[in-house]
Amino acid sequence: MDELKLISERTSPVPLAESAALAAARARLMDEIAAEGTENVVPLRKQRRWVWTGVGAAGLAAAITAVVALTPAGLEPPAAAADPVAVLRSAAAVALKTPDTPPKPDQFVYTKTKQPDGEREAWLSADGTHDGLIKMADGSSFPVPGCRNGLAQAYKGEEPLKGVMEPCTPSPGYRQDLPTDVDAMFAHLNADNADHSGKMGKDVVALANENYLPPAVRAALYGAAAKMPGLRAVDHATDGAGRPGVGITWPLKPEDDPKVAKPEMIVFAADTFLYLGGNGTAVTASGVVDAVGQRP
Repeated sequence: MDELKLISERTSPVPLAESAALAAARARLMDEIAAEGTENVVPLRKQRRWVWTGVGAAGLAAAITAVVALTPAGLEPPAAAADPVAVLRSAAAVALKTPDTPPKPDQFVYTKTKQPDGEREAWLSADGTHDGLIKMADGSSFPVPGCRNGLAQAYKGEEPLKGVMEPCTPSPGYRQDLPTDVDAMFAHLNADNADHSGKMGKDVVALANENYLPPAVRAALYGAAAKMPGLRAVDHATDGAGRPGVGITWPLKPEDDPKVAKPEMIVFAADTFLYLGGNGTAVTASGVVDAVGQRP
């Protein structure tokens, strides 16, 4: 195959980075070339250039892709966004630097997500004691009753059952109760997911989608995800809104049929490492509001 054509195909969808962001990647590239052996690199001193004779076209294309990949300032670029651990750790570093404006207890965490069947909107009580609402893509909605003094209003569908209360535990939309330490977060996620399967991936997506996570909590979530075995990166993935990014997938369960089952995937923007969504979903709007029905 034509090497220049291969390199062009690998690098054409990747935006160019500023020169300051290339130093680490360039050094890594030269280390890879040096590892091939000095007999494979022939300097032509008069022309002041290098001839690479021992590096395969595919390897060279991959290396060049890694060099030109756009990287947030101050972060070590993952190798062509192909290393799931590097991607998740970069996402954690970005999350940790995100400005934090905690909601007040009587406010609501608003999220709009695009799903295969349309858009879903959620208003979740910040402290879990106020009545929230979820509006489904088909136009229907159902209440999320607040839990006060250990009791919540019971519903049948969208209708409250008069005088019927049921035991509850507050489920806050503002998750300041979660660990900020990576190991503690990993233990939390691993509590009922010992096989590290897609169920754990679904838990990560559920937390990332419709909750307000303090920066340290979100960073711990991504850092804990990076500790899970069997992760795989998917270059040029898209979220439910069609936005391009890099995907991270969890392994299927042993009993899952790989011809039918679809791995759980979380998608990050390839240039900023910001969270975009999960399998077939996309977080298109989020924020904190004062009342159900309001939008940021």
